[in-house]
Amino acid sequence: MLSAGTASFKIASVLRGGPIRWLIFGGALLIAAIAIGATVMAGNFRERALHNSERELENTVLLLARHFDQQLEDFEVVQKDLIAFMRSSGIATTENYKRRMSSEEIHLMLKSKMDALAYVGGINVFGADGALINASAAWPVPPVSVADRAYFRTFKSDPKSPEMLIEPVYSRITGVWTTVIARKITGPNGEFLGVIGRGIEPANFEKFFASVALGPGATIAMHHRDGTLLARYPHVDEMIGKSFRTGPASQQQVFEQAQTTSRLTSPIDGKARVICSRALTKFPIVIVAATTTEAALADWREQIAILIGVAGLSVLAIATLLFLVVRKLSQQHRMSQQRLTLEKQRLDTAVNNMTQGLLLFDSSQRLVICNNRYIEMYGLSAAVVKPGCSFRDVITHRRDTGSFTGDVDRYARRVLRDVGLRNSMVITTPDGRSVQVVNEPLADGGWVATHEDITERRRAEERITHLAHYDALTDLPNRTLFHEQLKRELPHVAPDRQLAVLYIDIDEFKSVNDSLGHMIGDELLKSVAASLGRCIQDTDFVARLGGDEFAIVQTGVKDTADVTALVGRIFEAIRTPFECHGHQVTTDASVGIALAPQDGSDLDQILKNADLAMYAAKAAGRRTHRFFEAEMDAQVRARRILETDLRQAILDGGFEVYYQPCLGLANNEITGCEALLRWRHPQRGMISPAEFVPISEETGLINPLGEWVLTTACAEAASWPEHIRLAVNVSPVQFKSGTLALKVIAALAASGLAASRLELEITEAVLIRDDDAALAVLHQLRAIGVRIALDDFGTGYSSLSYLQRFPFDKIKIDRCFVTDLAEPEGSSCIVQAVVNIAAERRMTTTAEGVETEQQRDLLRALGCSEMQGYLFSPPKPAAEIRPLLFTHQQNPAATHPIPAQKRKPVARTA
Repeated sequence: MLSAGTASFKIASVLRGGPIRWLIFGGALLIAAIAIGATVMAGNFRERALHNSERELENTVLLLARHFDQQLEDFEVVQKDLIAFMRSSGIATTENYKRRMSSEEIHLMLKSKMDALAYVGGINVFGADGALINASAAWPVPPVSVADRAYFRTFKSDPKSPEMLIEPVYSRITGVWTTVIARKITGPNGEFLGVIGRGIEPANFEKFFASVALGPGATIAMHHRDGTLLARYPHVDEMIGKSFRTGPASQQQVFEQAQTTSRLTSPIDGKARVICSRALTKFPIVIVAATTTEAALADWREQIAILIGVAGLSVLAIATLLFLVVRKLSQQHRMSQQRLTLEKQRLDTAVNNMTQGLLLFDSSQRLVICNNRYIEMYGLSAAVVKPGCSFRDVITHRRDTGSFTGDVDRYARRVLRDVGLRNSMVITTPDGRSVQVVNEPLADGGWVATHEDITERRRAEERITHLAHYDALTDLPNRTLFHEQLKRELPHVAPDRQLAVLYIDIDEFKSVNDSLGHMIGDELLKSVAASLGRCIQDTDFVARLGGDEFAIVQTGVKDTADVTALVGRIFEAIRTPFECHGHQVTTDASVGIALAPQDGSDLDQILKNADLAMYAAKAAGRRTHRFFEAEMDAQVRARRILETDLRQAILDGGFEVYYQPCLGLANNEITGCEALLRWRHPQRGMISPAEFVPISEETGLINPLGEWVLTTACAEAASWPEHIRLAVNVSPVQFKSGTLALKVIAALAASGLAASRLELEITEAVLIRDDDAALAVLHQLRAIGVRIALDDFGTGYSSLSYLQRFPFDKIKIDRCFVTDLAEPEGSSCIVQAVVNIAAERRMTTTAEGVETEQQRDLLRALGCSEMQGYLFSPPKPAAEIRPLLFTHQQNPAATHPIPAQKRKPVARTA
């Protein structure tokens, strides 16, 4: 420790010199100037490269637009010529049109026109019923109908429809997308006669696109004005026919304006691109040419590599020069600091052992350091035990002052013989204390001796035997001794001399702990224990089984009246107010009674029956007693049935995961969703988690169930927008498994979800049970990159030490503090305190159970970060939550909160 401090002092002393400081400052400025200049130049070069790419793309789309304008205009001329021919031939009715236009003569005329324009392709003539009646490419014509096509229905049903429509359709013949250019044919009075059209496959356009060389990463596409993709090179089959007139305004402008040049992310392949578009002058078609930003900047990267190399060499040269100067000055101080470094190392060794008596001897057995603790421990004189005296002189002085009673020479020889090796011994002082002496050898031949008074430790070890059989708080027999004594009594029971086992549970003890603190709760338990001891006879005995549970064994019971009398005394004693550190505390109890041999003569059976009777008393409203009855087993059987169904549901996949969104109060954006477990029982319907989660925790089924929830939720969240986090509740039982971190890693790897998007919610119960082990697991999860949230903060012990010992990412404020937030004597001050604590610790806060706009506004005013509740959205299945997330992402303002409604209190534990 002192060596590091010496090195820091050495460097600091050098840097205090004025010239050195200015030299370093000037070098830093020079390095900064080089870095800034290189950055500015890189930016200018980059912008120039992008402008050059934009000009090349603009020329390309201009050429393509003119080319396709000419091609499509030629085809339009053919269509108009054919319509003029029909009108000049006097075709005015549907029947006349179909008869005249379906002849071989018309086929030959169409074929001759198309042969003159080979690049235009074939032309097809359809009747008023959508059937193909003639074609330039085939005779006789195949049986084809377009009656179900959208453009045909538009022409037929809407007299005011456009004369020409261009529409991509999926060809029933070729099985590929085809762009249809259709023109409506009407009679003299506007009646619909049929359609003349031409189908062009994307390959026809893409062959021409391929002839335009734009380099690697470039694409050319043809879109309809409504955003529908007609053709693209390179070809992406699944994108043909898809509309891209969605997304940001810059993307929509491509289809709205005659000519655009922009830089945006391609909706097709997701790459950043430079995009130029130009619309055809007479047709609703847009030509789009693009190249990836990476390809456009290829030459720029070569320039930047050279620039970075030059700048880096310059910075390296300056830094090397500064380093050599500073190191040279540091070397001038090294020799003068060596002696100080050695002294500080010795002092550091002594300081690190100041909690014990410490002696430091050199190789000649002379005392170097002795701390005050050693002097006080043995009552020695600092004038005698001082640096320079020998080890034998110290032991002699201890004998003279009465703290050593052995042979000085023999003890000195024993210590010096083994001083080269680390050794330990325990000595007993004349006043009865036990002192542990540890000798630690040093490299220079000396040694360090530490003296620690372990008297209290030995006394504590002696108390372990007592604590193994007695409760440390009440000094009553504990569960182990209770079972031993009961086992000794059971063989002596008879029908006329029964034994009663009374299980006593203190009602509402947790509320005493929560409201008055653990010190008052402990005092109450001691007072109850003393009162119970006064209620029993000499042959009976009372024990504390743990927590707020006590047990009494009553012997020599002749009938139930004896037990009832004892129960009466117990209630009278417990219901008497207790004085606990200045507080008048009243309490009550629930008592369960089982008789032996009437209710069983086996130890486990009689204890089980007494426990069942106690829970029956609690279920009856507490503050009463119940004798064991055989019907009480029904409740146990029902629980076993539910446990069996629970195991089967895990095997059959009978669970569902719902998701409730969490809304940011600052910007009204969804920041994440909490995964909530639901069980849809085939006979009982939806079962509340409050009913089956405790059973799954008791049986250990929460481990596979929680792993399934984690895996399922991560897989679902991987399909959400990247800024949406996933919150998953974790049970204390999962923490005890020891494999939670591995399961989280497996779920993230299987789903591809980023660790930073996963948030695990824990309650204070996780830390209360075994906070050291839980904190170790939390640090493992933090190392993975997972976020940790403290759930239901304020409803349990709410120990602030947890916030100090582990840096949680979020605190969740329980709904009980949100419900009465708007009331005059509500919980606003508590919420404000939690928000302030979280802000100080750089944590976010999420309020649960927000159901009214007033609650939302108050939470926003108090500085709460996020809200979660039925005001915005109830929990939804995966199929319903995805549209909500994507809709809200595109337009947060359009997603209105649902009307406030009364929610059902459903447990959220997964």
